[in-house]
Amino acid sequence: MRKKEGQTPTIQVLERMFSLLDVLAAHPDPVSLKEISDKTGLHPSTAHRILNDLATGRFVERPEAGSYRLGMRLLEMGNLVKARLDVRDAALAPMRELHKLTHQPVNLSVRQGDEIVYIERTYSERSGMQVVRAVGGRAPLHLTSVGKLFLALDDPQRVRAYATRTGLAGHTRNSITDLQRLERELSSVRQNATARDDEELELGVRCMAAGIYDDQGKLVAGLSISAPADRLEESWLERVKATASQISSALGHRN
Repeated sequence: MRKKEGQTPTIQVLERMFSLLDVLAAHPDPVSLKEISDKTGLHPSTAHRILNDLATGRFVERPEAGSYRLGMRLLEMGNLVKARLDVRDAALAPMRELHKLTHQPVNLSVRQGDEIVYIERTYSERSGMQVVRAVGGRAPLHLTSVGKLFLALDDPQRVRAYATRTGLAGHTRNSITDLQRLERELSSVRQNATARDDEELELGVRCMAAGIYDDQGKLVAGLSISAPADRLEESWLERVKATASQISSALGHRN
């Protein structure tokens, strides 16, 4: 409900309505008319009149006389907005911008069981990548940067169960195939809020990734850059994090 910096509604009553809703949004419990008036600077009679109109439209509720809280219609509308938010739609433009900066493949992946699935990719033929993971392709969690982001959120028991189910099979000589080594790696991922694949899935290819979160703070996808091992630049990591954060914001996430 917050207005962008520097923007003011041209209709005064709308500005007052926004300020009232902002006060209610800042309190989990019903707020008295006096407190609302104090916080908004509106005369009680003015605040009361606007709140009554909002209550008529179910934007505000009156659980008891003289107190107000946000109404269910806002939840209904919020759910409609959330339903049309798609991580792929939100990610595509930022991914293209990141690709323009790095000239390397940029991948969007989600978790499905013990694997990640690539759901979007931006790349060009000039990237020099000999091996590409097609959209719809799958890879084990422990061998990929995005997969490690998801595993890092699992508790130790679930990580051990994953290791038992998969046997931590490796694809290259760099693959992590030992549980203790994987646990150390996941500890580093949690500490840095980023993850890497150092030629663990494919020889000659390194990756770095950051997480994408929804409005509930849930990790819903991962954004990664893939590059030939000798071309991956450390400066790209901050770009990956910033782009992932941009996509998360589009999904309603607030840091």
